[in-house]
Amino acid sequence: MADQNTNAAAGASGRTVFCVKLQKELPGLDETPFDTHPLGKRIYENVSKEAWRGWVEHMKMIMNEYRLNLGLPEHQEFILKQMEEYFFGKGSDLPPEFTPETH
Repeated sequence: MADQNTNAAAGASGRTVFCVKLQKELPGLDETPFDTHPLGKRIYENVSKEAWRGWVEHMKMIMNEYRLNLGLPEHQEFILKQMEEYFFGKGSDLPPEFTPETH
């Protein structure tokens, strides 16, 4: 019975990873992000779906605050560096003027 629960928790792919961001075994991504970049494989092997969703929200904030245009190679490189820091470093830096919303 435990195996069925584990597989159900793993999602459609049945794949789990020990997530470097959340420090626990969780369902992994279904496919490699940025399959042409080495960071994509590293993320696929070490980052959970839950942590990836957190990154997507964080990335939206970064893109808006820094007014990034992902059509520009230097902005793409900036996002990749932020992504690597978010998952494998000390965490992505917040923009200097950023103030989180209070509810």
